[in-house]
Amino acid sequence: MVAPDPVDARLLAMLADSGRAAVHEIAQRLGMDPREAAMRLITLSGSGLPLLVGVECDPNGIRRALANAAAYGNYQGPPPSGAYAVHQSGPHHVSGPHPVAPPQPQPGPQSQPFPVQQQPPPNPWGPPQSAGWVRADQPQPRPMSRTGKVGTTLEADSLEGARLSIQLVEVVDPADFLFTAAGYKLAEGERAVVVHTEVTNASQVPFTSLPDMYLVLVTRTGETVTKAPVSLSSRPAHKLGVQPGETAGGHTVFVLPDTTDLTQVRWSVRPEVDVNTLVWTVED
Repeated sequence: MVAPDPVDARLLAMLADSGRAAVHEIAQRLGMDPREAAMRLITLSGSGLPLLVGVECDPNGIRRALANAAAYGNYQGPPPSGAYAVHQSGPHHVSGPHPVAPPQPQPGPQSQPFPVQQQPPPNPWGPPQSAGWVRADQPQPRPMSRTGKVGTTLEADSLEGARLSIQLVEVVDPADFLFTAAGYKLAEGERAVVVHTEVTNASQVPFTSLPDMYLVLVTRTGETVTKAPVSLSSRPAHKLGVQPGETAGGHTVFVLPDTTDLTQVRWSVRPEVDVNTLVWTVED
């Protein structure tokens, strides 16, 4: 096998760490275009590596999407992707040399009304990046609450389109006794915090990420504290993914300076804050 270039090596290293991941997640973590990541992985798979690149879908959802598209006319596939698009205007019959039409007299200029701007037809596939595959003329989902307090259940959509209900069950602060009971040792001036969350997948789309991958604590000064790479035997950590209809719970451990004042717990599907970011206020 030819040695991979640096980009391929980064892809393989990321995949080796997770063992199984969606292409768009790997691309997101590496800051790549998902299409480039997919093409590279497919090429690497064909080079003899023990690597399988697949695709997964909701069969019923795809069938509904095709039915919705048919309601707007015959679906003829995506537009050509080459440098020269092919214009289709109906069947063409070739029967020999084209006859030359005699020149026709050109009429004089005539006054024409201003053309009426045509509205684009509604997208039969639904809103972009939507996993609901709803038609544009159907009512959109109700707004979801993005803020709450400890004990509140908030809703968000995953990158794959899974509808998630996330409850902040408990914040144990300080949790030094749990941390030391698990065999770990805190440095002078540090304290441990344990956050318990439960994630329910209320859709038919699997949630394939680690539920607390981007769960952080927010301090009074606006700084964020990321989770510590430890797990407690008495407080099990989250496992990868939540299947449709399932509820999965887990505990996330944080280690921070003892004097740090916490105000919020924040959950996101991406490293950065976006429309799916959830925030719980932590009361003193």
